[in-house]
Amino acid sequence: MLRRSGSIKLFDAFGIRVGVDGSWFVILFLLIFWLSTPFRETLHSSDGVAYLTTVVSVLLLFGSLIVHELGHALVARRQGIEVKRIDLFLFGGLTQMSRDAASPGEDFKVAIAGPLATAGVIVVCLALDVALVGTHRLTHAIALDSDIHITPVLLSLSWLLPMNVLLLVFNLVPAFPLDGGRVARSVVWKVTGDKRRGTQVAARLGQAFALVLAAFGLVLVVGYGSLIGGLWLVAMAFLLWQSARGAIVQSALTERIEGVRVADIMDTQPVAVPADTPVGQALDEYFMRYRWSWFPVVDASGHFLGIAREAPAQASVDAGESWVTVGSIVDDEEARSWRVREDRPISELLASETLGRLGALMAVDGDGILRGVVTVDQVRRALQSAVTSSMA
Repeated sequence: MLRRSGSIKLFDAFGIRVGVDGSWFVILFLLIFWLSTPFRETLHSSDGVAYLTTVVSVLLLFGSLIVHELGHALVARRQGIEVKRIDLFLFGGLTQMSRDAASPGEDFKVAIAGPLATAGVIVVCLALDVALVGTHRLTHAIALDSDIHITPVLLSLSWLLPMNVLLLVFNLVPAFPLDGGRVARSVVWKVTGDKRRGTQVAARLGQAFALVLAAFGLVLVVGYGSLIGGLWLVAMAFLLWQSARGAIVQSALTERIEGVRVADIMDTQPVAVPADTPVGQALDEYFMRYRWSWFPVVDASGHFLGIAREAPAQASVDAGESWVTVGSIVDDEEARSWRVREDRPISELLASETLGRLGALMAVDGDGILRGVVTVDQVRRALQSAVTSSMA
């Protein structure tokens, strides 16, 4: 949905950082508060057991959200899209990808992967529930029926089952930016051959769904006195509307800059450090001279190898190893995310997290040879020029 800033790291999964936004704690505590009483009444147990069951159930729900986002992330990786982090926040989860889909098929695969992962969670919960107690007690547990004996494990699993079904159904609504909306976009894109049209159709559906969701929320507030639940739906509707509107604006902007390539705006004479340069010499001739904190590093043939930063170079010199070459301290683990093909449209740079973080991307040709550097300012000027020309 939306790109979010800082978050608290929880753990790494398959090399992907999983974290939570500060707003996540709000929904965590609200869910625990709402569920504690009905769980206690259903279990006929002590407050401690009921509270522990509630906490575990809520955490398992968020675990299923992470599984959903991992579905997107792992399939995106298979499509060549870099994924660095997954964040949970007030209204769900967000997988941050280095770029948008480049084809309808790629778009469809990444979008449908999340719902398929959720469907897998549903199957696992259902299989465990049926294996434990059969279908009869399962229905009573889902309804939080206090008339029969229900164990904490059964209650937790049976509560997760309908919650994940609800998550699956909601995400499959063909309204951007929901997964169903992205699937709809890929279908329209495939049929028309126009990604912009697919985005606009899915985003309009997203805005329509947001209005329906907001209206339902107001009905809950006015007609049934459900203040918290109604306002929650209104807030979610606002988020969906804004995200869909942003997609429409971005698609229109993308149309205006269509045909503009990285090579058209990049600096064609980048300052790069040869990999065999001693770090002592690099500090004097590059870092001290230009006052930049990093430089691209190239081999003898001009192939881009990665980024050299001032701190490791200075550390080597301070350790009496000024003879160490720049190539030995190059930060090459994320080299792939730092470069972009010079023949790619600049519209692909709009969603680049690396461009925003590093301030520039290395433009390479088909052989990986460094041909230029494209900066945030250059992209911004190109966008401003496109907007100005469209208004003239």
